[in-house]
Amino acid sequence: MNVPFIIIEPKVKKVPIIISVPHCGTEFPEEIKGNYNESMAKHPDDTDWFVHNLYDFASEYGITLIHAKYSRWVIDLNRDPESKPLYNDGRIITGLTTTTDFFGNDIYVSDDKIPNQQEVNRRLELYYWPYYEKIEELLTERKQEFGKVLLWDAHSIRENVPTIQKDPFPDMILGDNDEKTADPLIIETALSNLRKGPYEISHNTPFKGGHITRYFGKPEENVHALQLEMNKILYMNDKEVELSFDRMLHVRAVLKPTFEALIKVLAELKNN
Repeated sequence: MNVPFIIIEPKVKKVPIIISVPHCGTEFPEEIKGNYNESMAKHPDDTDWFVHNLYDFASEYGITLIHAKYSRWVIDLNRDPESKPLYNDGRIITGLTTTTDFFGNDIYVSDDKIPNQQEVNRRLELYYWPYYEKIEELLTERKQEFGKVLLWDAHSIRENVPTIQKDPFPDMILGDNDEKTADPLIIETALSNLRKGPYEISHNTPFKGGHITRYFGKPEENVHALQLEMNKILYMNDKEVELSFDRMLHVRAVLKPTFEALIKVLAELKNN
């Protein structure tokens, strides 16, 4: 079977952190590729472009990184598998198997290509649950070795998405479902270190962490989870299309010491 994710293993001794990047995938399975608007599928706008590249220092820190191979338009790995809404405040967000992009443009060539429930179930089985099962496997391995583990779910978004909110987003948004998915010390360590950089850091507003963070984050079981959302413009060009190497270096200069601090605090954190 074609594995729907890519694993980047550590180059040094492992630490109890896993990074997940569920929205950087750009490929479409051959059997459904023709169902999408061809010009849109060549450059799916809602992609978290280059986020896996932004975090490619992870392997040098002993962190395993898992990232999606396929576009979120195939199936969104950060949505509830039963399509239950993550927010109830009236915002419009794309669903498990969305039919439009963030701006409401139709992504399928015709209505008869929109997946029915049988097709949704097929995509869940082939592309969605294997990603979750692999994360579960990685978390279990680290927990067995270290007694605790942190999952960091990495995302990016356009600076302006009017369907979600009228105003531009903060530079970075740390989500932990209102402090339910991680130990307070881990949350505070992440926030305090992110805030040492030049960026505006928000906590749980407007994003509290998606399904991955909420699904895996069980601090009472020594499995912690955080989501970091950031504006694409922080590490891409002004049009949010191409990678900006200089901007990427500035973001990494904040992320690296944050992970160094998290590795240290995890070593000191007492198990429940």
